[in-house]
Formats: sequence, structure tokens, C-alpha cells
Amino acid sequence: MTTRRPPWVLAGVLAGLAGLATSYATAMVLTIRESPVVAVAEQVIRLAPDAVTEGAISLLGTLDKPALVIGILLLLLACFAGAGALARRGWWQPVLVWVALGAVGLVAVMGQRGSAPIDAAPVVVGLLTWVTVHSALTDALLRARRRPELESRERRVFLMVAGAISVASLGIAVAGRFVGAGRRHVEVSRRLLRIPGVTRRQAPPATSLGLPGVAPWQTPNEDFYRIDTTIALPAIEPEDWSLRIHGMVERELTLTYSELVARTVTESWITLNCVSNEVGGDLVGNARWSGVRIADLLADLGVSADADCVLQTSHDGWTCATPLEALTDERDAMLAVAMNGRPLPIEHGFPVRTIVPGLYGYVSATKWVVDLEVSTFADSVGYWTTRGWSAEGPVKIASRIDVPRSGDEVPAGEVTFGGVAWHQQTGIAAVEVQVDGGAWGRAELGQVPSVDTWVQWALTVDVPEGDHEVRVRAVGKDGATQTSVLRSPDPDGSTGLHTIEISASA
Repeated sequence: MTTRRPPWVLAGVLAGLAGLATSYATAMVLTIRESPVVAVAEQVIRLAPDAVTEGAISLLGTLDKPALVIGILLLLLACFAGAGALARRGWWQPVLVWVALGAVGLVAVMGQRGSAPIDAAPVVVGLLTWVTVHSALTDALLRARRRPELESRERRVFLMVAGAISVASLGIAVAGRFVGAGRRHVEVSRRLLRIPGVTRRQAPPATSLGLPGVAPWQTPNEDFYRIDTTIALPAIEPEDWSLRIHGMVERELTLTYSELVARTVTESWITLNCVSNEVGGDLVGNARWSGVRIADLLADLGVSADADCVLQTSHDGWTCATPLEALTDERDAMLAVAMNGRPLPIEHGFPVRTIVPGLYGYVSATKWVVDLEVSTFADSVGYWTTRGWSAEGPVKIASRIDVPRSGDEVPAGEVTFGGVAWHQQTGIAAVEVQVDGGAWGRAELGQVPSVDTWVQWALTVDVPEGDHEVRVRAVGKDGATQTSVLRSPDPDGSTGLHTIEISASA
């Protein structure tokens, strides 16, 4: 048995199929948009020449994509068989095949628009399965090679292990499909949902200065940053969601989803900023949020005069304590149900999340929110405040250079710099740019509908030949100028001026 190729080939094929099964199950459970195999197929479609794509459509019609997926699976089977055959020569040769296949899957998955680090999980799980299962299957073959007198016994061991792995792989794939079906159903429900009062308004034209490379004023949902502590995204049907408001109030309130969206819906352009955002970082985005103002809900409940915060709790158990004042003043703090005119994406809190302008997300932005307890800071602490972050997190004034990028080489002469700046609850009065420690030049600003959004800026500067250091700073409508003191995000947000280095050549 150990000298013949079929058992070794079978070991490779079974290990490969087991890896596909665990990878697929992981993608289903984590509600990742597609499995790695489908991601590879989509990458092939994107990279294929137009003539090839058109020829496939002409020949196969609507069967072109299923045929592509089947073709990829057949190619994978051949690779699995090859890895099995290589194992006869040494343990490290099939490992190279598994790593190469994993690398292809990882590139395809991370090349998708809006991909996040969690999207790599199915690839990693599949790779570990390939290596581990293949080792388990070839162990009996290797023992039989070393001890020919035990070949009969090792053959039985091999067949038992192969059978067990086959059954387990099928079970894992089916279980993953079953578990993921609920999440997929929620996604279908979300896409079909129509919420009264929610509009799909485009960004006002004057907000954009039209400078290529600057972040769009309205951040598309798929490009919006995502920071949370959950591994498996909560999948909640709207009819299963409810919110309890209780604590230091005269009257408690429990709202269902239908009761919430039946109330008056407010729509506001609001910029969100993560406290972990470094100077010049991209953990910030701007969207049109639709929801019900929290102040209007609390106004009817008789909030105690001794209360000073609201402890928010997510469906997954995450908590944050939000200053009561920020939820009851004139800002549009809301229970958001839509983002950029569409029901919230699952990864951004569907069906309901909180949005509070002017506060970092770690003290305000609770996805999948299910509980609001009116309380005091003395009695309530959130997830991050127990880990050393500040109890209150007002967003600091900040600015960023988007173009040119640090390290870019530009033509000497007139160079246009551009980026974004924000100072929520106050607004941006000016943005200034400095080259090589010289005078500060004032940039042109885009127009914005409120003080709670970021603003685009642009400035053309005459840059001589050579290497240069460029800095940007913002000035708020309250007269406050962004500090140059560099501080890390911990414990309440980073400070400092975004600085880039460029080279100008003739």
C-alpha cells in the first residue's frame, strides 16, 4: 500500500476537501460575504480580458459563473491530488502546495472591496485544516512504509481515519450552512426592508472640491471603517429586536422595531471617529444617518435629576457609558436604523445602533443596541473604560492630508494639497498648510450642512525642487487651533499635526 500512489493521492484529496469544508463553514458562521473559492472566482472575472469574458458569456450564457466555480474546484482537486502524491517524497513538499493555495485564497479575499481582517479567517482555518488533516492521514502510510510487517494494520487505520474525516468534513459543511442560513436570512430581510421616512439623498455638490485622491465627503457603506469586539456578527431579525430603556426614570419603556420606526425619523450627516485613530489615520468616515432622536424618547420617561449617563448594552454584551447631556441636548443623537439611505449593514449594527455626534465611538456608538440604562458614572462603566480609557471621549479637532501621499514624488512647481478636517459640535473655520516650517497658507474649504461633519480642503502651493516636509492644521469656529503636541490615542484620542514628506523634481 505504501509504495502505490492511490492511497497518497486519496490522502491529499480528503485533506483538501476537509479544508474546503471548514473554510466554507467559517465563512457561513462569520457571515462573511463569500467563501474563498467564490472570492477567487470573482477575482478571475475581474482580471480576465474582456474578450475571454464575452466569449464565456456567449458560449455558456447564465451558466458562465457556475462553470467557472466548478472549474476552480476541479483545479483544486488536481492540486490536492498532487499534494498527496508529493507527500511520498517528504513532509515539506505538500506543505508548500497548501501554503501556495492559501496565499491565492488570501489575495482574492483581501482584494474584495470593503474587505476587513476578519475576512481572512476562512482562509486561515482552511490552511490549518489542510496541513493538520493531511499529516494525520499520511501518518499511517509512513508507519507502514517503515514497518512493512504492519502494513495490513496500518491500512485499516488509514481507512478508518479517512472515513472519519470524510464524515466530519461533510458534517462541518452542513452545520456551517445551517448556522449561516439564519444570518443569510437576516441579510435578505435587511435588503428587502423599506423604512418610512428614510431617503437616499446624495451629498450636497458643494461639499466636494473635486480633488482626486481626497476621501469622498460621503463615505460609501462598504468603505466605512469598522471597529468592534465581536467575532461572529449578531444576526437579528427586525421582528425579534427590542430595546429596553430603564434605570433612573419614572417610567420604563420597551420598544419593538415596528414601534421605533413608526416614530418621527430624523436624518443627519454625521462624521464618526474611532478613538484609536492615529494622527492622519483612516478610522473616520461620514454618512447620512436616519433614526429616532434619543432625546425625544427620554423626554417622556421622567429622567432623574441625579442621573448623568446612560449605560448602553449591545446584543453581544458590549457596553459603554454615554454622558446623559450628549443624549439630551440639541445634537442629533439617535437610534439609527439606516445608513446612507439604506437599512444598516449587519456589520454596522443592523437593525438598530446608536449614533452620538461629537463623541468617540467607544463611549457612544453601540451597534446592535438592545438596552439603555439611565444611570450615573459612579455606578456604570463601559467595556473600554474598565481597560484604562477615559470615561468621557469628546472628539478632538483634527485634520489629514490625503494628497499627495507621504513618500510621493511630485513635479516641482504648483502642487495641490488636499484632505479632510473635522471638529464636531464646533465646526471648522479654517485649514492651514505649512511647507518646510514656513508661513501657514490658508486652504479653500468645501461647504458642509452642519458642524457635525468633516470638511474637504485644498490648497495649491509653489513647491521648489527637492525634499520637503508638509504639515496641516485646523482651526475651529471657536478659535481653537489644532495642537502640534503629539499624543497617542490612549486614553482619550490622539493629538498632533499630520505631517508628510514628498520629493519634488523638475
